Amino acid sequence: MHFGTDPKVVKELTKEIKNKVSHPIYVKLTPNVTDIVAIAKAVKEGGGDGLSMINTLLGLQIDVKTRKPILGNGLGGLSGKAIQPLALRMIYQVHQAVNLPIIGMGGIETASDIIKFFLAGASCVAVGSAHFKDENICPKLAKELTSQLAQMKVEHISDLVGKLEL
Repeated sequence: MHFGTDPKVVKELTKEIKNKVSHPIYVKLTPNVTDIVAIAKAVKEGGGDGLSMINTLLGLQIDVKTRKPILGNGLGGLSGKAIQPLALRMIYQVHQAVNLPIIGMGGIETASDIIKFFLAGASCVAVGSAHFKDENICPKLAKELTSQLAQMKVEHISDLVGKLEL
């Protein structure tokens, strides 16, 4: 996270990595920045092939009985459904400004969630925290998504990328 907050550093790191490897490089962006679009633009300028959005948000959870943080290090990463509105906003903003594919993530638990991420600008999604609740979530989501897209008369989910109407 620390080196992912300065656009100049992000650009140079991306460029260095691209010079050393031959496969596509997707950079996972931290949401703990003032301007995520500037970071995304730095990835593109550095030669990045795509973006992964978003990483966890820095959070704090407190045990009121002990008056201590629940996480071992005190502060830690907030993930899951709580961060979804922020992830959608950031993906939307980056999609409007930077022409790179985006792997969207942040609280995906339903087919509707997947569709929201595509509408915001993601070209694929990753499911994380939902696996803690259901280890078979991905096959369930695939079945639910197929059904929901058919109901929406959407032939292919890629037809929804960036189609949010503000």
